[in-house]
Amino acid sequence: MPEICVIFNPTAGKHRAAERLEGLRKTWGAHIEFMPTQAAGHALELARQAALDGYRVVTAAGGDGTVHEVANGLLQAKRPDVQFAIVPIGSANDFAHSLDWHHLHQPAEVHTIDVGVIREPGGKEKFFLCCLGLGFNGAVTLESRKIRRLQGVALYGLATLRALWHHYRCPLMELAIDDEPAAQLPTLMFSVLLGRREGGFVMAPDAKLDDGLFNFVHTRDLSRWGVLKFLPRLALFGPPATHPKLRMGLCKRVRIKSPDALTIHVDGEFFARPEDDIRQVEIEIVPAALKVRSALE
Repeated sequence: MPEICVIFNPTAGKHRAAERLEGLRKTWGAHIEFMPTQAAGHALELARQAALDGYRVVTAAGGDGTVHEVANGLLQAKRPDVQFAIVPIGSANDFAHSLDWHHLHQPAEVHTIDVGVIREPGGKEKFFLCCLGLGFNGAVTLESRKIRRLQGVALYGLATLRALWHHYRCPLMELAIDDEPAAQLPTLMFSVLLGRREGGFVMAPDAKLDDGLFNFVHTRDLSRWGVLKFLPRLALFGPPATHPKLRMGLCKRVRIKSPDALTIHVDGEFFARPEDDIRQVEIEIVPAALKVRSALE
């Protein structure tokens, strides 16, 4: 039985995907097996079964969506001995960026990283590796799905402009961070990050993947113009250290209640859309939950 399984999205990266996968075939030969995904959610099922079948390394080849699904499959399988690897060929590759930034992508090395988990009262839950965004962030993800031919910051920059036009709202949400008392605060958007980026934008420049803590960014009733002024800075450096409409910090748990249905993405994949009518969630960190191997090349 091959020791490495590569779960890949055939539509990701266009010609880049074929070239990267062919390189892996030449390098690993009979030690590697390739499994194409056929639909949304298929990568999760393939990864869970691969972990249970005894593969030593399960690899996600694709964008952050494929990475997210494969990681969830491994975590659901509860096989902590299985190593997770990625071949980044997507539009944003936020998680791969964080691995590289913290020098966790060195050949033949394995690192143990934290993951986040989000739950809602109805029992639905998802793990995430890099970022979670709700409110305006979720609306940006909604708009990004309507845009073709763009990737990275260009894609999410245009999606941000569309979301500002169609989805700008600052409802009063109840937020409770760690053991702080719950507070009713106007909320344009709320981000919880393990990695540095969300949608290609630097939201937590000092975030670490293995410190047992989230970085969070709470944006209150920032104006449309204020959002636009932030975009160039977020593309390179991160939010300003001090701003009356922003709060940034570290935490292990967040509880949120909203008067309206929430829009939430995890690693760029939807946890909640408005039609799901989810209005309450709890977000927690799971320390040292996943073994990540460096690139296979």
